[in-house]
Amino acid sequence: MAVLGLNDPGEGDWARLRGLQYSSLAKTTMLRIAAHVAAAIGVFWIYYPFVHFALLGGWILALGASLFYGGQIDRDLVDADKRRIGRDEVNRQTLGSVGIALVWVVPMALFAPYGDSMARLELWAVCAMLMTACAVMLPAVPLANLMFAGIVGIAAIASFLWTVSLEMVAVTVLFIAVVARGAVENARSFLTARVAEAGMAERNEVVSLLLKEFEEGEADWLWQIDTSRRVRSISPRFAFALGLSPEEIDGKSFIELIAGPAWETGQFPSSLHDLAERLKRRESFSNLLVRVTINGHQRWWELSGTPKLDENGSFDGFRGVGSDVTEQRESSEKIAHMARYDTLTGMPNRMMITEALGEAMRYADQWRTRCAFLMLDLDRFKAVNDTLGHLVGDQLLARVAERMRSIASDNELCGRLGGDEFAIVVRDASDHTRVERVAKSVIEVLSRPYEIDHHTLYIGASVGSAIGPRDGTTVETLMRNADLALYRSKEEGGGQHFGYEPELHAHAEERRKLEFSLRRALERNEFALNYQPVVDANDENIVSFEALLRWNSEEHGPVSPAKFIPLAEDTRQIVPIGEWVLREACREAARWPAHVKVAVNVSGEQLLDTGFIPSVVGALSASGLPAQRLEIEVTESIFVRDATTARTALEQIMALGCGVALDDFGTGYSSLAYIRNLRFSTIKVDRSFVQGAATGSPESLAIIRAVVAMADSLEMSTTAEGVESETELAVVRQLGCRKIQGYYYGRPMPADDARALFAMPTLRRSAVV
Repeated sequence: MAVLGLNDPGEGDWARLRGLQYSSLAKTTMLRIAAHVAAAIGVFWIYYPFVHFALLGGWILALGASLFYGGQIDRDLVDADKRRIGRDEVNRQTLGSVGIALVWVVPMALFAPYGDSMARLELWAVCAMLMTACAVMLPAVPLANLMFAGIVGIAAIASFLWTVSLEMVAVTVLFIAVVARGAVENARSFLTARVAEAGMAERNEVVSLLLKEFEEGEADWLWQIDTSRRVRSISPRFAFALGLSPEEIDGKSFIELIAGPAWETGQFPSSLHDLAERLKRRESFSNLLVRVTINGHQRWWELSGTPKLDENGSFDGFRGVGSDVTEQRESSEKIAHMARYDTLTGMPNRMMITEALGEAMRYADQWRTRCAFLMLDLDRFKAVNDTLGHLVGDQLLARVAERMRSIASDNELCGRLGGDEFAIVVRDASDHTRVERVAKSVIEVLSRPYEIDHHTLYIGASVGSAIGPRDGTTVETLMRNADLALYRSKEEGGGQHFGYEPELHAHAEERRKLEFSLRRALERNEFALNYQPVVDANDENIVSFEALLRWNSEEHGPVSPAKFIPLAEDTRQIVPIGEWVLREACREAARWPAHVKVAVNVSGEQLLDTGFIPSVVGALSASGLPAQRLEIEVTESIFVRDATTARTALEQIMALGCGVALDDFGTGYSSLAYIRNLRFSTIKVDRSFVQGAATGSPESLAIIRAVVAMADSLEMSTTAEGVESETELAVVRQLGCRKIQGYYYGRPMPADDARALFAMPTLRRSAVV
C-alpha cells in the first residue's frame, strides 16, 4: 500500500520518499507523450475507414489536452526530490492519469462497434502496447499505472463481452493481472533504488561535513553571553549549531534561542531549567547535559561555562564551550533500552523484570500492602519449535507477547525471562483475587489458536505465582518460589495456575534427592526388570513379554515408574538407563524359547540420541538374540518432537530386523501419516479403549474396530492392553485383536517367574492373576 502511495506508514519520512519517487516523471514526459501519439496514430489508421473524421479528430484533440495537462503536472514535480511532496500533489497526478485513461476508453466504447473483429483486435493490441509501455516507463507512479490499466482494461473487457468474445475476455483479464503485478514490482524496485541513492547522497554529505570539521579542528563551539544573558561574540560554529546567521543571533536571549516553544509556555525541560538557575546564580558548570529545541527539533547539548569578569573584577557575563551530543545520547538510550528489553518480543527482559519486582516489593513494604510475581511457561511450545522450526517459534513468541500486553493493566508489567518463559509483576496485589484473575486471563488468552504461516497452532500456559512479602522478602526468594509453583503446575499436566505453598520446598527437595539417587542407581545395581506376558488371543500361548523397569532405591525404597521415568527423561539419565534395559532384556530373552519375543519401551530422548542404534546392535550382539525377537515400543509423542530423526532411527531399527510397536495408539498425537510411512509390527490399543468397549461405549468400540481393520489391511498385528476380566477378554477377541496383555493373564513378574511359565502346559490364569 505504501509503494502505491495509498498510505504513508508511521515510520520513515515518506513525504520525502514520495518526492524522490515522483521527481523522475518530468524526464519521461516527452517519451510518454510520444507513445500516446504513436498509439493515437494507430487508432486513427485502424478506424479511419469506419468512423467519421470529425469524431476521430475530436477524440485526438481530447487526448492532446489531457496529455498537455499531465505534462504540466509532471513539470510541477520536477523539483520534488528536493522537498516533501504533499498528498494533494499525489492525488492530482493520479487524477491526471485517470483522465488520460478515460480518453482511451472512447475508442473501445464508441469506435469498436463500427469496425469489424479484426479492427477490434488491432485496437486491443494498441491499448495493450500502451499499458505495457506505461508500466515500463513509469515505475514512479504505480497507482497511476494501475488506474490506467484497470480503466482501459475494463473497457476492453466490456467491448469483448458485447461481441461475446469470451476467449478474448480471459486473455484481457490475464494480461491486466500481469501488467498490474509488473507495475507494482517495477515500482518497488524503482523506489528501493531511489531510496538507496538518496541514502548514499546523504552519507556522502555527512562524510564531507565530517571531513570539513576535521580540517577545521575540534567540533566544539564557543558561546558567550553578557550580564543580561544575551548572546555576544557569536562563533560561526555556534551559529551553525543554532541554524541561524550570526546577525539573527546577536543580542538574543541565550535561553530563548535554545528553548523553542517552551519560551512562550514557560514549561522548560528540567535540564534547561537547571541551566537557567546556574546562569542566574553565576555558578560555574561543566559537561551539563541540556535538552534544547532547534528549528522545532529536539537536540541534546553538552555545555560547560564559567563566569567572566571585567578589568574591575565585576561580573561581565558567561563564557563557555558546547557540543551537540544528540547521537551519543540516542546511542546510550538505545543501549540502555536493549539492556532492559527483549529484542524478539519487545517486552521487558529478565533484568527489567527483576528491577520492577524489586521496586514493587519496596512499594509493598512502604505502604504495608502486597505485590505478586507470576511466572509462566508455554505448554507444547517445544513441539512447535522442533517440528516447524525456530522461525515459526519466534513468530509464535511474538504473538504471545502481543496477547500478554493486551490483557495487562497499568498495575502489571509483563516480560520475557527467556526461551518460552514469561513473567508478570503485579505492583499492587492487595486485592486477594487479583492474582487468580490475572493467571486465569493469561491461560485463557494464550490457549486460543494462533494462525502463523498457514499453520493453526495450539499451545497453552502453566502459571506459578508467589505473593510478596508473604512468600518471600527478597526478589530472589520470591522468583524462586514462583518457579516452584510453576513446576507444580507443569507436573499436574499444565494449563493450570498454582500459588506457592511452603510444602513445595519439601517437594522440590524430595525431587532433588531422588535425582541424586537416580544418578547413582545404575552403579549400585538398584534397577531390575519385570516381565509381563503377551498371549495369542486364539490359543492363549505366550508370544512375547514386555520388559518393565523397576527401581528399588537404597534411600527411597521402591519408587514408582510414574515418578522416576519422567525424572530420568528430564535429566537425560534415561539414555544410559535405557541402554542397560536393552542389554538386560536381550540377555534374558535369549534364555526363552525361540518363538518368544521381548518388547522394550524406548523414550523420545533415547530414540533421538545418536548412540541409540549402536546400543541396540551391541545388546543383540552381546546376548546372541536374533533381531527378529526384539521389538521396540514407542509412543506417538516422538513424532511431534522431531519426526524426521525419529523416522530415520526407526527405519534403521527395522533394517536390523527388529520389530517396532506403536504403544498407546489413539491417546496422543494420532496421525495416519506415520503409520502409512512406517511398517509397524504391532499397534497396541490403549487400556482406556478396552475398558470403554467392555462397558459398551460406542466410541471405544468404533475406535478399536477401526484400528484392527487398519492394522489388518496393513499386515500389522494388534495388542489389546490392560485386559483384566473375562468380559474385556471376550470383547477384544470379538473385535479381532490378535494379542492380549493385561492382569488377566499375568502381572509384571521377575525373570525367574517369567521363565517358569514356559514349563506350564497352559497359562494358568488363576496362578498369575
